[in-house]
Amino acid sequence: MKKIYVGAAYYPEMWEESEVDRDIVRMKEAGVNVVRIAEFAWGKMEPEEGKFDLGWIEHVLDKMQKAGIGVIMCTPTCTPPRWLLNKYPETRSIGAYPETRSVFGDGKHVEVFARCHPCKTSPVMREKNRIIVTELAKAFGKHPAVIGWQIDNEIYPYGDGCYCPLCQNKFRAYLKEKYGTPENLNAKWGMQRWSLEYKSFDDVIPPLRVRWEHPSLQTEWMRFHCAQIVSYVNAQAEILHKYTSAPVGTDMMATNLLSYADVNEQLDVVQFNHYEPAAGLIRTVFSYDFLRTIKDKPFWVTETEVGWNGSAYAEFGYRPEGACYVNTWLPVARGGEMVEYWLFRAHPNGHELAHGALFNTAGRAYRVTEEVARAAAEFETCRSLLTGSEVRSKIAIHYSSTAVINSVNAPLLKDYDYRATLIDRVHAAFRHYNVDVIETNHALEGYDVLFSPFLSTVDEKGLKERVIAWVKAGGTWIVGPMSDIMTEYSSKYTNAPHSFLEELAGVYTKYELPVANDVYRAKWAGGDGTFALSTCYSAYELKGASALAVYENGEFAGLPVITEHKVGKGKVILLGSLPEADVLRSFTGLAPILPASENVVLTARSGKESAVIAVETGNKEGVVVLDGAYKNVLRGMRVEGTLTLAPYEVAVLVKCK
Repeated sequence: MKKIYVGAAYYPEMWEESEVDRDIVRMKEAGVNVVRIAEFAWGKMEPEEGKFDLGWIEHVLDKMQKAGIGVIMCTPTCTPPRWLLNKYPETRSIGAYPETRSVFGDGKHVEVFARCHPCKTSPVMREKNRIIVTELAKAFGKHPAVIGWQIDNEIYPYGDGCYCPLCQNKFRAYLKEKYGTPENLNAKWGMQRWSLEYKSFDDVIPPLRVRWEHPSLQTEWMRFHCAQIVSYVNAQAEILHKYTSAPVGTDMMATNLLSYADVNEQLDVVQFNHYEPAAGLIRTVFSYDFLRTIKDKPFWVTETEVGWNGSAYAEFGYRPEGACYVNTWLPVARGGEMVEYWLFRAHPNGHELAHGALFNTAGRAYRVTEEVARAAAEFETCRSLLTGSEVRSKIAIHYSSTAVINSVNAPLLKDYDYRATLIDRVHAAFRHYNVDVIETNHALEGYDVLFSPFLSTVDEKGLKERVIAWVKAGGTWIVGPMSDIMTEYSSKYTNAPHSFLEELAGVYTKYELPVANDVYRAKWAGGDGTFALSTCYSAYELKGASALAVYENGEFAGLPVITEHKVGKGKVILLGSLPEADVLRSFTGLAPILPASENVVLTARSGKESAVIAVETGNKEGVVVLDGAYKNVLRGMRVEGTLTLAPYEVAVLVKCK
């Protein structure tokens, strides 16, 4: 039978071998059944060029195997050894960190000081990666302790990317391949304004955020670096797939500026790192609902903080009692099969001396260690249910990498944060529903309702044609505000405010106000009741649609702000502004899993076994109103009526027959 994994990052290179034996005893006591190793240990694996020492890893793997602890083997390409970076300086990036941006153009490579030094374009770096990954894959690809692989570590275009000559030339080649001619690029970007036309791709200089740069240039520079990273990851995945059948992934944070869909296309398992403080745990559900859809299979949380975060000093707040327990349960309830903390045992020295862990440097447990052990024990109790069921959703919310990049380079709204808006203003309205968060390439079949708020670019990856067909087949598309307003390269449309949305929604956009004056209200058309609007404001004339709500006040008073248009068997609900949560819920026509307080996250699991998992996330009492008699599996008791949850309590509810 499958299992749920609970574990931590472990660095045996930091400890004497006898300490590893003692740590394994501690792992068993803490309920740890998986560890990640070797992600930063290239220097010990290859102390001199071409001379490999992997015996110490084999000893650790053998010990873990004997103890029944699975291992995620990591490729160490985030931290090449000093000898490599010094011998081959082209492997070091230029301007990869904010403090080194000023060296752009002077040929100075970043100093060797921490991690994430490599240039992703350098052929030498890629060849050195190939060699070390091949050695690891040959040695441990079939080792019975190894249950998975992690490529690199939190790979991302740090700073604004690398500005070395290799990257600049590769960027110009990327533009030439995409646009063909400078004239086409100039036309797409509108470079005639301010007389910025390029006569040759050689004229293109990468952007710096310390200057007022053209947003299309910034967008393509970021896309180029993201493409380099995807290629960098895939090169390692190709090697690993030759030597192992264990799933391969790469641990990332779900900002989606570096597209999760693109990075994971050739990988086997989606991996995720987060360091959300206790007060923000409820916000992590958005990420879990997104990760679950990337491969349509269980995901792994490969890093999250236990206790507190920190480098030279502790920060981000200490987790109150129960928060670590809930942080372990939430991803599993929402479809994950692994939760790993950073880290198992606090380092005795180095850059992250103050970071929390399951055990302190002296090997003594923290209080939060007990919470991890408690969750691990409960996963065993519920193993059959958790591994034999899944999260199935009728509602989807778009979360687009293109929209992320557009919002960074051309947000249009001051202080606008696309991701935060989706989490706090849209997804939060559905804490008592199963919801999928999807990229624009994701299939729409199986969903009854699709939300596409602030989806700046709709006409990409075949979405335009697919969403029209889906609506005609009976889907409800709730789209806007500020959706379908930009091309993929951060330019506006010229013939209309949208590429196709007005026609499909049956409206004419009369006014647009991209200013977040939260003074406008709406009233239901032909009915009683008003509600608040926020963020931005569009007003419409009806061209076949009907008004669901109109502006109550201001210069737009009486004009439609929310419209509905029948299209085939389905309908398009167009939002000209962002309404309150209860209004968003009302448009779905779907009931929640169960009524509950806002501090409770509900998840319906279905499959061979079915259950409702309720998680209190706010460190205060919560309630769930039951629709019959249930068994609370974790407490072994029958419950009905109103279930009261204690602060940070989890209830696994199976309906009584």
